[in-house]
Amino acid sequence: MAPEDSTDDLIDGLVRSAFQVMGVLTRVGAEHDLSLTQLRVLGILRDRRPRMSDLAAFLGLDKSTLSGLIARAERRGLLTRGTSPEDKRAVVVLITDEGRDLTQRLYEEAREALAPATGRLDPEQREQLARLLEPLLSPPLAATPRPERPVPGTP
Repeated sequence: MAPEDSTDDLIDGLVRSAFQVMGVLTRVGAEHDLSLTQLRVLGILRDRRPRMSDLAAFLGLDKSTLSGLIARAERRGLLTRGTSPEDKRAVVVLITDEGRDLTQRLYEEAREALAPATGRLDPEQREQLARLLEPLLSPPLAATPRPERPVPGTP
């Protein structure tokens, strides 16, 4: 097998697994009136206190879009804004106890929904897959849009 073939197989597997996981997360989120982006925000805030600007950049959103998303979550009691201890001018986003509880429930529901797939692996295979995925996921890829490509046949 040529190296390109193994890379193509890997990309295909990653994309197919991402679609499967996103489908589960979209359904679980919808059951709680949350979008996939809102789920991502809750997941990020489980163990971080990012500045609004850093969170917007990580998610690939403009600040006004993120601000609206955070405001909706604040109204639901899931998130709150605070000031950064390092820089009083910077706004950080914090998860509330209610948001943390919901995040835990969402995690359990996603885990249950993915169990038929993850259950196909024995414990050693699950551990190995988690180890293999780590270098692909850390650090996360930038969410910035890629440069425009010229359309073939246009000047």
